Amino acid sequence: MTEYADWMQRSITRQDVVSDRLIGQMQSTLPDHLAPGPVPLGLFWTLAPDALTSDRLGRDGHPRQGIFLPELPLPRRMWAGGEIRFHGDLTPGDVVTKTSRIASIVPKSGSTGDLIFVTMQHDYAVGGQSVIDERQDLVYRADPAPGQAVPAYPPAPDLGPAIARRALHSDPVLLFRFSALTFNGHRIHYDADYARQTEGYDGLVVHGPLQAMVMLNMAAQVLGRTPARFTYRGLSPLIAGQPAVIEARQNGTDLVLRVVKPGGPVTMSASASA
Repeated sequence: MTEYADWMQRSITRQDVVSDRLIGQMQSTLPDHLAPGPVPLGLFWTLAPDALTSDRLGRDGHPRQGIFLPELPLPRRMWAGGEIRFHGDLTPGDVVTKTSRIASIVPKSGSTGDLIFVTMQHDYAVGGQSVIDERQDLVYRADPAPGQAVPAYPPAPDLGPAIARRALHSDPVLLFRFSALTFNGHRIHYDADYARQTEGYDGLVVHGPLQAMVMLNMAAQVLGRTPARFTYRGLSPLIAGQPAVIEARQNGTDLVLRVVKPGGPVTMSASASA
């Protein structure tokens, strides 16, 4: 941690507008999954993205390390999960100030090798008042070794009937449109050769935030309001074209949600509280 300590003091502040264009494009991209409301839940992920010229990008299409993050010794980046707290709702035309900082950088070793966990904090404010604050968990790992087997993931446990259930259909066009909306240049979402040959996936990978967004909107539909708190965690890759289902179940006063491949593993889990 000491070699990264000075990065913890840095923050970046940017502004963006909740525009009619962004609202319309999000509604057109995920028309079957959005809760009613003037601004789609999760649209904040499209606001004030990191926009750099191509010479400042790394091999994966993300900003090169050493610009917003320190130089890390592991190349593969994954959005592992996070937590969102809603203090209000965005409205059309809002001018949003987004402030981002690195909260922690923690190296660890696991069964799959060395890992580096990076925690980012983002605050979205309107008129000086925080509307959304977000913790974002990233994990960095080594490239797969040549011939290394794809990890095996256990099948999803049977949790009984769901109170809400909906199919999630994904294809390269959906992934491209979501990448464009969020200005996400990660090549695993649009470059199938790179995804397979460099990062070891079976094909194009469905975005973690896309899966989180459809679960967040299902939670809002079931609760009848925006959750006060929403946490999510990635568990296994979802490849474009693979059948998947979003499910919600009651757990006391909270909801538990998941995206699951029928007969296969859970790809992402979540919980929401009113």
